[in-house]
Parts: sequence; structure tokens; C-alpha cells
Amino acid sequence: MTKRILLPRVRFGTAIAAVLACATLAVGAAPAAAQPSAVRPTNDVAISVGTGRMVRLNGTMTDLFVANDSIADVQVRSANQIYVFGKSAGETTVFATDKAGRTIWSANVRVGTNIGSLDEFLSTAMPDAQISAQPVNGMVLLTGTVATPADVEEASRLVQAYVGEATKVISRLKTATPQQVMLKVKIAEVSRTMLRNIGVNFTSRDLNSGKTAGAFGRGDGVGEWNDDGVFEFDMSPGTTTFGLVGRLLGMDVAGALDLTENSGLVTTLAEPTLSALSGETASFLAGGEFPIAISNGLNGTSIEFKQFGVSLAFTPFVLEGGRISMRVRPEVSELSSAGAIKLSGYEIPALTVRRAETTVELGSGQAFMIGGLLSASGNNTIEKTPFLGNLPVIGALFRSNGFKKSETELVIVVTPYLVKPVSANQIALPTDGFRSATTGERVMLGKDQGRASGMPTPRPRMAEPKIVGPTIGAASSAPVLPAPARTAPAQTASAAPGFSF
Repeated sequence: MTKRILLPRVRFGTAIAAVLACATLAVGAAPAAAQPSAVRPTNDVAISVGTGRMVRLNGTMTDLFVANDSIADVQVRSANQIYVFGKSAGETTVFATDKAGRTIWSANVRVGTNIGSLDEFLSTAMPDAQISAQPVNGMVLLTGTVATPADVEEASRLVQAYVGEATKVISRLKTATPQQVMLKVKIAEVSRTMLRNIGVNFTSRDLNSGKTAGAFGRGDGVGEWNDDGVFEFDMSPGTTTFGLVGRLLGMDVAGALDLTENSGLVTTLAEPTLSALSGETASFLAGGEFPIAISNGLNGTSIEFKQFGVSLAFTPFVLEGGRISMRVRPEVSELSSAGAIKLSGYEIPALTVRRAETTVELGSGQAFMIGGLLSASGNNTIEKTPFLGNLPVIGALFRSNGFKKSETELVIVVTPYLVKPVSANQIALPTDGFRSATTGERVMLGKDQGRASGMPTPRPRMAEPKIVGPTIGAASSAPVLPAPARTAPAQTASAAPGFSF
């Protein structure tokens, strides 16, 4: 609701001016009606709730208008002086006119919650930051420049706690220099396996009656008899088989002794590197996608692709003092036949995954192990013929055993760096200086390239710490002692004291 204040001592003059204006319009009409014009406020007044400001006008005021007196109100001191004070948070307008209807003063009055005290509070809490708080329609707008992104969050938190949860805080703060973070991740794994099998197997057949007595022991059997009566041993890759065929109690008996010993060593080393601005999320993938057949329930299948390889995603935040807080998610995955399944005639491979996801805080150039695994497992199996396999010596012919042992060690290390762009001629690529070998070099020298690749890519390194050592102060003046005078030895025949000849 618009409030109008009339000054009593100028009301008579205002009435006379109105009568004269009506008489003028009655005597002579203008040839054309005057176009209405809107007057906008020319001043901005920012005050806090419960505080006010004295305003001196450049003229004699006859009328005073307040758009919303519940936000701000005006007390008239004199015809050319008013007092504007805030009542509640918000924004309103005030107009003051003279007896001719001309606007002699107008203003947008913004009322906030202790705005002046809030600026002092921010100056005390964050003296190095340049922050300005302005009330806008019941909200607080923060503008200015701070040093780090962490200061932006800190300023918003402090202002919100100061004005209360009922007032919304809008932050338009900017950082002085956006900082970039480069993250290096090392994923190192060593896996060792050992397999040892000792198996005995027998099979027999009566060639006269065509009956097979069966087989016992490890494996799928030692072999089979062909139509010519010749026994063919089943030779599996990776095994050493000793076979023997003979007759026992009128039956043809074939036996085999399988000896197997496998050992393997697998190492995995992945070093993805990724850079991002402070507060932004970056992701990286070096690998591929493999298809997966999925049944759609309508006697058909659809194909979806799943990613595998080396991937990295992280979100860094640069804190005060060069500290870096980041959420990191490295992953290394590879296709594996172990655990593969078949669906609708398609074989879907399994994935071997090493993944870690965590939030850490450390300085530039410092390393931190975010994940590790040490696993050791062993498996021992024995297969034997009942009763015969328990005999002390001969029982070894009726039993077989297998032993399997595996060990895995995995370490994931992250190292962040605060980095800046460099000139393009300072970066060496792996392909710099590479040249394919000529035909003569390949045939005669066995080379696959002309010469070695370019120089290694420059790696980030920690800044050299500035060590301030003790300094030597100015030497104080001290009295100079006179040098002892040298005297010639006495020319005597007697020996010096303490010596004898």
C-alpha cells in the first residue's frame, strides 16, 4: 500500500496551486494532451533493520510517498529534511515532490539484516578477502574476490550462520586465480600361482567279452581302446604322462601316471594421469567396450556394451596453504575367461576389476596409498580308491593329489600436483624422433625402428623449499691485542732450562 504524507504548513499552498492549475486548464486547453511519463528512483539507500539515515532535500517538499511502509518508513523533520529508517527486510521506493509536482528526491530503499555489521563481521573473519554483502528482496548477495575456492564456501557458510536460515544467501564470489590439479595414480599388482598334480589312473577291458572293468583315480581316464585292440593314451597339454599296458588275470589293463606342475607370475602396472580445475570433475578411460547379449523376452536378444580398461575420475578442491582435497575413483579391469557364461549361444566374458573410491587430503607432490590388498590362498585335494588308497606303500598307486597356491599383492597410490600451463615447445611427446626402420636395418640389423623415441615427458616435481639459515651479524669492534715481541736467543754456552746435553 502506498503511503502519502502531507505537510500541514504547506497544505494551503498546495491547494492554491491545484486551484490555479484547474483554472488554467479551464481557460485555455492545450492543443494536444500531454503524454504521461514514469519517473524512476535516482538514488539507492541500503540500511539495516532498526537503523535509519537522515536525508537533506534540494528543495521544499510538499508531498511524500512511501510504496511499502511495512519495509521502510519516513519521518519528516522539516520541509527539506527527512529521516528514512528500516522496519523489515525487503525493498521499497520513496518519492518526495514540491508544490509544482516535480520530484526533488527519489530512492530505492533496500532493508537488510544488519548489513553494516555483516561487512564488519566478514572483514574480521576473512581479512584477506574482498567481500561485499548487499540485501536484495529479502536475500543477501555476496560479491567480490577471494583467494581459493574453499574461501567461497567458507564465506557463504559464515554469512548464512550470521543472517539465519530464513534469509537466502546468493554467492557470486570469484577466485583470484583458478588453480589446476594434476593427479598421478599408480596401480601395481603382482600375482603368483603354483599348481602341482600327481595322478594315477587305470582302465581295463576283456577283449574276448568286450566288457570294460572301468577306471578310477584322477582325470577323465587314461585313454581308450581302438577297434584294432590298440590302447591310445589321452595326453593333456601341460602334463607328463607315463603309460603302461599289460594283461592281468586274463584282462587287458592300462595304467597312466600324470605329473603336472605349473607356476605363473603376472604383473600389472597402470599409471593414469589426469588434470582438472579446482572444483571440477574429470574422467579418463583407456581401454575398450565388449558386447553383452541380453534377452529381451520376445525370443530375441539385444546388445549392450560394457567398458573395461584403465579408468580414472576425480574432483579436486584446492584448500588454503596449497592443500588439496579430492575425491578419487581409479579402476583397472580386464576380460577374463574365469566365470564366463553362455547366454543364447553367446559367451559373455567376466571382468577382473581392481577399484578404489575414497576422499583424501594432502599437499602438492605428496603421495598417499589409498588402497592395498595382500591375499594368499591354498588348496589341497586328494582322490583315492576306498581301502586300496589307504595302504602304506602300494596305496600310492590308487590315489592322486593336487596342490594349488596363489598369492596376490595390490597397491594403489595417488599423487596430486598443483600445475600451470607451459609452452608447447617444452613438452616432449613419445612419438618425437621416432622413425621406422628401413628394409636394410630390419633384415641386416634386426631393428624395428630407426632410432630411439624422443626425450621423456617432463614430470612434475615439488618446489624447492626455501630454507632460511642463520646469518652472520656484523662483527663488533674489539680491542686489538699487541703481537708478542720476538727476542733473539741469548748467546750463552749454558743449555736452556729443561734440556741437557
